[in-house]
Amino acid sequence: MRVLIVNTSERTGGAAVAANRLMKALNNNGVKAKMLVRDKESDALTVVGLPKSGRLRWHFLWERFVIFCRLRFSRVHLFDIDIANAGSDITRLREFQEADIIHLHWINQGMLSLNGIRKILNSGKPVVWTMHDIWPATAICHVTLSCRNYITQCSNCRLLPGGGSDNDLSVRIWQKKLRMLQEGSIYFVACSRWLESEAKKSALLKGQKITSVPNPIDTHIYYRGNKQEARQRLGLPLDRKLILFASQRVTNEYKGMSYLVDACRLLADIPQLGVVILGGHAEDVVEQMPLEAYPLGYVNDEQRIVDVYNAADVFVLPSLSENLPNTIMEAMACGVPCVGFRVGGIPEEIDHRKNGYVAEYRQADDLAKGLRWILTEADYETLCENAVHKVGQNYSQQSVAMKYLDVYDQALAFKNYRL
Repeated sequence: MRVLIVNTSERTGGAAVAANRLMKALNNNGVKAKMLVRDKESDALTVVGLPKSGRLRWHFLWERFVIFCRLRFSRVHLFDIDIANAGSDITRLREFQEADIIHLHWINQGMLSLNGIRKILNSGKPVVWTMHDIWPATAICHVTLSCRNYITQCSNCRLLPGGGSDNDLSVRIWQKKLRMLQEGSIYFVACSRWLESEAKKSALLKGQKITSVPNPIDTHIYYRGNKQEARQRLGLPLDRKLILFASQRVTNEYKGMSYLVDACRLLADIPQLGVVILGGHAEDVVEQMPLEAYPLGYVNDEQRIVDVYNAADVFVLPSLSENLPNTIMEAMACGVPCVGFRVGGIPEEIDHRKNGYVAEYRQADDLAKGLRWILTEADYETLCENAVHKVGQNYSQQSVAMKYLDVYDQALAFKNYRL
């Protein structure tokens, strides 16, 4: 079986990391998998970049320009919206023609257009689409928060000026997506049971096959190491308890940094406590922290990232919206107990008071309670062992690859039945 995984980026972003890991998991379990990306960042032979052309940049810029105009020239939600009005036609590529399964992942920001996806569906090849957020089930947004319009039809979008209207951009893109899905069936795969449940509520995906399969992780790379040695390599203090926060961009409001700051104020009585901040713009939030902070910035060296996890005593992710975050999975694989809000797929990863703590949504005091419990009250070693065990049982390469093989077999069988 030959699978072509399609994603905008090879390495940048959680979806890229997950797609890359899946490709490796499939190849390690008897499937010939390749990855097609717009932004190729390595010399890996199994990753193919789109043919270099000025159109690639133009696709991205044209979509942003149209959205910018619809936002009345405001940048506030410029990257919270995608309309997929421009993208590449991948059906002519040799890699596409050789594949038995086309597996879409995060294809926004100029990778594929809705018309491009229609061409993929019209090719007759089975299409699987892994949902790394809810965009495939809504009109234009990646994060719905309290909005439930997609259950009936997107309109009056909260991201548009004045709260949108009954005939705004979200309505028009919703109709385009509906027409696209009429061209053929897509086997949708959510990364969490929570997102599967949300997708099944969407009127846009009515009648489509939807299931859930978690992202994989290579436990030969992410594993529990010596904490003191990891701290020495990173130049972190050896005599402190360290809370770790990590995000691609730590100032992203959806990652909940403000809640962590408030929680840390409630933990100021714990002696020798510090916060490690991993991610872009880490230095921008240091002054907000009531505890000693150690900004590490953005890191793309995987071994250094593993060291960062192993250096921490607890990992915290106070996100306001999440699917199945790779960061929690990575921390747990390294034996680090985790704390996060009860939102999205986080409670599927963290088993409350077994390998971490699930705090009530948007409650900084409960977030602090969970961090305090792990750092000063719980049987810490048992939490660490349970975290490693959870990852091995649920998110290993072999476990996830076998689940996707079943999805591919079903997609092929369904396509042959329709023919």
